[in-house]
Amino acid sequence: MRVISGYLKGRIIKGYKIIGIRPTIDRIKESLFAMINNQIKDAVILDLFAGSGSLGIEAISNGAKQVYFVDHNLEAIKNIKSNINELGIIDKSIIMQKDYYVALEYFIREKIKFDLIFLDPPYQSNYLNTILEYIVTNNLLNDNGYVICEFSNEALNNEYDKLKLIKSKKYGDKKVNIYKLIIIS
Repeated sequence: MRVISGYLKGRIIKGYKIIGIRPTIDRIKESLFAMINNQIKDAVILDLFAGSGSLGIEAISNGAKQVYFVDHNLEAIKNIKSNINELGIIDKSIIMQKDYYVALEYFIREKIKFDLIFLDPPYQSNYLNTILEYIVTNNLLNDNGYVICEFSNEALNNEYDKLKLIKSKKYGDKKVNIYKLIIIS
């Protein structure tokens, strides 16, 4: 697995063989980043269910200011730390071994908000609807922030209050939905 764009393009990312980790394939990652590239520069990003960390690393490579990598799997966290160190991006990375819900509560308590959130939970988990509602209800996105969901069979809504679906794409049995928090003044 490699970084596909930005200043780290071509660098290797380890971690695709960890049990329970299903990294985003390069074709999906390339298409996804082409769709959101204008939103990444200087953004504060949450890579929830980070797995190998490839989405957050790709975001840093494309100019993100800071990425929070969250996963509950200790092997994934060790691997993310190794990748971050080898790529020399520790100053832009915050790595947290936490359950997704505990992490979200921490961000609420600490008043940490994001410009962009990646959600790629284990397929068949059916967490996404609950998490999307939670993000909106607890104001975890900055104005005009984005949420990117990668999923398989879960049925997602087109909107969650002010969070509106702006793009949906299918890649075989995988789907990617991009939501934007629409603030009308």
